[in-house]
Amino acid sequence: MKDTQQILTEAKAAVRLMTGVTTQQKNNALTCMAQALLRNTEHIISENAMDMEKAQGVIAPVMLDRLLLTKERIEGMAQGILDVVALPDPVGEVLSETERPNGLKIKKVSVPLGVVAIIYESRPNVTSDAAALSLKSGNVCVLRGGKEAFRSAYAIVQALREGLKEAGLPETAVNLIEDITRQSATDLMRAVGYVDLLIPRGGAGLINACVQNALVPCIHTGTGICHVYVDESADMEEALKIVENAKMSRPSVCNAAEVLLVHENMAPAFLPRLEQLLTCEDRKQTCAFRVCEKAAAYMNGTPAGDMDFDTEFLNYILAVKVVKDVDEAIDHIALHSTHHSEAILSRDEAAIARFTQGVDSAAVYVNASTRFTDGGEFGLGCELGISTQKMHARGPMGLKEMTAYKYVILGNGHIR
Repeated sequence: MKDTQQILTEAKAAVRLMTGVTTQQKNNALTCMAQALLRNTEHIISENAMDMEKAQGVIAPVMLDRLLLTKERIEGMAQGILDVVALPDPVGEVLSETERPNGLKIKKVSVPLGVVAIIYESRPNVTSDAAALSLKSGNVCVLRGGKEAFRSAYAIVQALREGLKEAGLPETAVNLIEDITRQSATDLMRAVGYVDLLIPRGGAGLINACVQNALVPCIHTGTGICHVYVDESADMEEALKIVENAKMSRPSVCNAAEVLLVHENMAPAFLPRLEQLLTCEDRKQTCAFRVCEKAAAYMNGTPAGDMDFDTEFLNYILAVKVVKDVDEAIDHIALHSTHHSEAILSRDEAAIARFTQGVDSAAVYVNASTRFTDGGEFGLGCELGISTQKMHARGPMGLKEMTAYKYVILGNGHIR
């Protein structure tokens, strides 16, 4: 087993090897990586089966679904890599160009970050997404997956490296930390001089640990206490459909709705119908509700406790609050949101304008499900995470968010 420091040293050396790699070379390597994933499907599924067996009874059923790999999901991972091939190369883009009165020409040029480390939990697909985005943006990635998914991630990385070797690029452009103890995560957080950016993808515990302890630059990502506000002017049938999708389509992901806010004039008609829709007997999974006192008058549920409006359930649970108007909805979101994704369902242009201006989150939706906050859905190919901060990157992180910039200054014997 390679120790973490050895892997970081190899990754740092690979940055120089990646300098000057052309768009055509990167695209060829990505195509080879996608093909290698497909060739190794049987082996990857076999290794994933061992991860799944070991995780039974240890992680929640919705998390087991995130861990599971199938032939179709691996095909989706390969397609995600090919989608990145089709995207413009962000490296070398001239972001701005000016000429000073003294004749100096100043260009602001997009450049790779260098070594990007990603700490993530039981989501094997993150492995290929991160590798593809890192390579296309000229970066070297160091991946540290959760122990529940180590066999799956290792098999995926071996396939990706097979593709890199076939394309003639350094295998060390994609690296997997082999130490699955907490120490390796700490090592990445403190890898000053080796890691240029750290991106945590996972629950609040992981993200907070990285943000609080990292000595290297760190992106705040992921934790999604996402709100849907149903205004009094909302279309009833459309609102039911959107709330159902936002909560029930895949509750284990960060863009799933966790809190429903309903205008007091809409609540008497809307909440009983929502309860019936999300708890009917023919559903494969039903939803449980944590309800405020006003909501309890219209639907069944457990009385909401102090933390229910501050919890990312990642499960078939929805906190419900009845509010007086759009301003109370905005105030509630300001107090409880993690600044990920919020939605208003309304036909009132004034309420929509008030909401979109007043809510300070990375993604604000009008009459659409929060489930669209995703790199693929935003046309980014795939994503490295959802940034909930305001520095450098915000929202789904695609290729452009994987670059920094430098100034290139052209003179003609200029002195100051």
